[in-house]
Amino acid sequence: MAGTNSLLAASIVEKDQNGDTLWTWTYPSIDEGLRELLLRKCCLAEKEDNEIVPFSFGHFGRMWYYVLTVAARESESLSQVTHFSVLLQTKDFNPEKYQHLSSILAETYRTTGNAARLLDNYLSVVTRGICAGGETEEDFATKAYDVRKAYVASSIKDVVQQLGIESILVYTALLLKKRVVVYHPNLQQLLAIVRALPTLVWHRQNWSIVYPHVHLVEDELDDLTSVSSYVAGFTDSSVESHANLYDVFVNVAGGAITIAPHAKEAFGMGKVHKDIATRMVQNAEDDEITDQAMIKDIALKTKDLINNLKGLAVEDEETGEPVVTLELLRSRKLTPAMENFLFQLASAEGLVKF
Repeated sequence: MAGTNSLLAASIVEKDQNGDTLWTWTYPSIDEGLRELLLRKCCLAEKEDNEIVPFSFGHFGRMWYYVLTVAARESESLSQVTHFSVLLQTKDFNPEKYQHLSSILAETYRTTGNAARLLDNYLSVVTRGICAGGETEEDFATKAYDVRKAYVASSIKDVVQQLGIESILVYTALLLKKRVVVYHPNLQQLLAIVRALPTLVWHRQNWSIVYPHVHLVEDELDDLTSVSSYVAGFTDSSVESHANLYDVFVNVAGGAITIAPHAKEAFGMGKVHKDIATRMVQNAEDDEITDQAMIKDIALKTKDLINNLKGLAVEDEETGEPVVTLELLRSRKLTPAMENFLFQLASAEGLVKF
């Protein structure tokens, strides 16, 4: 069987009975800056009374990381350890795949206390794409995990139910490739919400815009702001005061969405927004409509919108490609809000010549 080139590294972090955290093992290697970042994401490095987060994931640069934390459960091999985390660095987004693999690696380490045995499983995945699950886990196979299933694993219906009619602001922000910051104090709920949002613009199927868990520290903010559009999750409520980080701020726990003052002009609403917003809320509240059906319905609405926009385009004299100009939109006698929206959409879809 074929192996995988998606795995970059694996590490183990332990917490002992004295409450000390130790970076125990890494293969093949990790630089000091990245180690500091991953320790920040590992709940074992927090203060002693901090809640254990069983599984989390995030995005930094071109790397995805996954952190599985388990109790040593009186393991004879880890008699001085209370909990430990398995950290994986990968090239791809697929939480369910790497949670499964991390669980196998964690159980191997818990029962043996031997990182060499864990490495055997890791290398088996790298070289063959598979590894045995042992007594408590199913066998792992890379080919069993379609990334499209990872895209729809979290419920967009639940998100729209929480946000209500204002969900249209998030849809519009994503469609126009704006910057969305999401706040929720509970990390696991935050991860579920943030990973679901790109389904609102399914025609792009781009999860590289997702930064599920960001801390307000320099290296992470520099990485985040190096890209022009994103969906970024924070558990620190003070992020709301950092208006330079977002065009739209989503406070899920408070049930409020705020448009940053500098971005208000981009969010003028028209009939098309009202129609899509109403449809989204109706679908979210209908128990007979699945998440997949809702995603498809929004995608069809978006496709119609983009096709109508392309219908307004003219052929560029130099490239022969369809382009939309502001002058062309003005000639259509649209409302200022719709004119501005369509021009920004054309830009987001590559229909504007710069």
